[in-house]
Amino acid sequence: MSTRIESTRIEVVADPVRDRCVLSTGHLSPRLLPGRPGVVRVALVAAGALLLAGDEVRIEVDVAGAVRLEIVEPAGTVAYGMRGGSARWDVGITLNDGASLRWYGEPFVVAAGADVTRTTAVQLAAGCTAHLRESLVLGRHGEVGGSLHTSTRARLDDELLLAEDLDLSPAARRGWAVLGTARCLDTVTTLGFRLPDDPQTLQLEGPGSIARRLVHEQHQSGLATL
Repeated sequence: MSTRIESTRIEVVADPVRDRCVLSTGHLSPRLLPGRPGVVRVALVAAGALLLAGDEVRIEVDVAGAVRLEIVEPAGTVAYGMRGGSARWDVGITLNDGASLRWYGEPFVVAAGADVTRTTAVQLAAGCTAHLRESLVLGRHGEVGGSLHTSTRARLDDELLLAEDLDLSPAARRGWAVLGTARCLDTVTTLGFRLPDDPQTLQLEGPGSIARRLVHEQHQSGLATL
């Protein structure tokens, strides 16, 4: 099994004349989309077959200044059976000087036989905001999905705002306190600001919220409107 390590980078800097955007292609190819003033829209398109054994996908997002970056995923991602191998999906986000990020990810499907580690690290300066959706689907239709381990860390300046680790391997996720009979874990996370109070929304100790649904199909969660 060969290892394919490739980094995708999106760098946006606010500018009074024209916001600057630098895009670097890895496993994913970022493509600039039309956007209104003050908003930079970037689509993430797979540059090849994803996600296979040995793949190590790295996505780096760096935004500075009074600009909003919107990341669009035209399609979901499937982690295919890996025959004893494994893969990684690592995201690093840095927001400075009043920057804002909205990233509503499409379903991340972990097929039978896949073994994936997925990490997200967010660093925000005061005054910055992030609005993120992550939809994890365990198995394609009719499958018992493979193994997924996730780790999320978010910091606001020097303070830890969010730390979460999930073991979504087949045996662990069946527990009533994890997924139970659900197949999809759909989550909207806000950092730097809070969602309105709701019985199904967890308010973080600092400025941030987590809205989460356990459903069989992503479209059943209702989180697309948040």
